[in-house]
Amino acid sequence: MDLGLKNKVALVAGGSMGLGLAVAKILAAEGARIAICALDDSNLIAAEKEIRSETGGEIVAIPADLSNAGQAKDFVRRACAHFGTVDILVNNAGGPPSVPFIDIDDDLWNFGFRLNLMSTIAMSREVIPVMKEKRWGRIINMTSISVKQPIDGLILSNTIRAGVIGLAKTLSTELAPYNITVNSVCPGYTLTDRVRNLARTAAEKMQTTPEEIIKKWEKDIPMGRLGTPEEFADLVTFLASERASYITGAAIQIDGGWYRGIM
Repeated sequence: MDLGLKNKVALVAGGSMGLGLAVAKILAAEGARIAICALDDSNLIAAEKEIRSETGGEIVAIPADLSNAGQAKDFVRRACAHFGTVDILVNNAGGPPSVPFIDIDDDLWNFGFRLNLMSTIAMSREVIPVMKEKRWGRIINMTSISVKQPIDGLILSNTIRAGVIGLAKTLSTELAPYNITVNSVCPGYTLTDRVRNLARTAAEKMQTTPEEIIKKWEKDIPMGRLGTPEEFADLVTFLASERASYITGAAIQIDGGWYRGIM
């Protein structure tokens, strides 16, 4: 199946590791030209080399702290200046920390909003005029299964990512006449460094091992295992493609059946 991604310009925020890196790799393998950003320069440089080596694709890496709206905007502007345009935006800023509600002060709430909601707003605002002029575009938000089913211990994520879903659904209606789709992808437990860190945090609280925590999660998943970053990236890549032209306003879980709701 030809996904129609050859020479499309895709901006993948948080593309230096985990799910973001997997998305950038698969988009590049499909022929897209890629811009990635991340806070850590060493990870960013390593990811740029890895993507180029594995896919032979054209890629530019731009340092950016996505909790800073100015730097989020600058990432988009610099990427657009480098490639001359933008076709696809993948909003991804990682997740806020796991902290009990009573221990979350205003500064941490503000950090979470800046990291996950305001970065999405800032980057989307930058790409939309270009996409409107082209009358083609894809905006994909990487969120969490917590927008469907709140997860214990992740109150920051549960709260803030729900705002991203509301934003995406509203934007999907506004932008549909311009052939711009806006969708969100909601990963469940997936084998990434963030999930391993969450397992370690949970293990400390429950006085057990991270391995036991992961086994417990796997028992709650009908498929009996955690997902892989590549499985997640395949879904994002399809939503970014020409083939997904009639899908917009969706929030799609990819969780091995963990979420039991019908909506």
